[in-house]
Amino acid sequence: MGRKRKGRDISGWVVVDKPAGVTSTAVVNKLRWALEAKKAGHAGTLDPAATGVLAVALGEATKTIPHVTEALKCYRFTVRLGQATTTDDAEGSVIAESDARPADDAIAAALAPFRGEIMQVPPQFSAVKVEGERAYDIARAGDEMELAARPLWVESLEMVARPDADHVELEMVCGKGGYVRSVARDLGAALGCHGHVTVLRRVWSGPFEAEDGISFAQIEELARTPALDAHVQPLEVALADLPELPATPEGAARLRNGNPGMVLASDVDYGAEAWASIDGRAVALGVYRAGELHPTRVFVQAAR
Repeated sequence: MGRKRKGRDISGWVVVDKPAGVTSTAVVNKLRWALEAKKAGHAGTLDPAATGVLAVALGEATKTIPHVTEALKCYRFTVRLGQATTTDDAEGSVIAESDARPADDAIAAALAPFRGEIMQVPPQFSAVKVEGERAYDIARAGDEMELAARPLWVESLEMVARPDADHVELEMVCGKGGYVRSVARDLGAALGCHGHVTVLRRVWSGPFEAEDGISFAQIEELARTPALDAHVQPLEVALADLPELPATPEGAARLRNGNPGMVLASDVDYGAEAWASIDGRAVALGVYRAGELHPTRVFVQAAR
């Protein structure tokens, strides 16, 4: 018999406004400890130097993580023009410099090819796997590698400020798997002046916004108190972009056992992804077919 995991059966989402200098894993571990939660995970890593939204899922909410990672995200970042670094951010060593400083209109024009469906090569220092090894481990060993370009949807990319000749502030809304550091690197190359990221903040991710986040210091201050529990949002917030289908009592019972269950639907298309609920609480996630939800995920939530 396997060992039973210790901790509370607590489910939901907590938005953390991650500070610079802390890893995403450290935030998750601290929050799990502070809430005494059995299970926790995050919806998208932020680099240690980055700040902003780190959405942490607890318990049954971890089953909804893909719906947040697949959602659009917004980043505000500053590019240092005139320098390329080993890591494509300020953490690395400078490997190339240029005296060229493009004008604002040249920068604005250069952003156009970075919008829409683009192909992006990840940074050498990234978590991408190369023949079973992480790219950053290979890079730290001093070895060079060819990383394959990956598709990325960029909803928008705009210049929002030009503090001085050396820096430009940009805002990007993109899909899953985007590297802001790659944008800075490739934009610098397109402008003929090099570039790397100096400041990076995730403003929002799917339904979660940084301004609603709890600070890392607050996690410490409120640890293991009802005041910290108050920051836990229902797991259903991650499903807001999907149709909600109220289940019949009999349907809910069948869904909880992993079987198709009857739901009440009006204009949901056959084959559409949706979630079934009882009194607004998620019972299952799945595919709607002819009056029933066929579950792909079943939620076991403790009574409120």
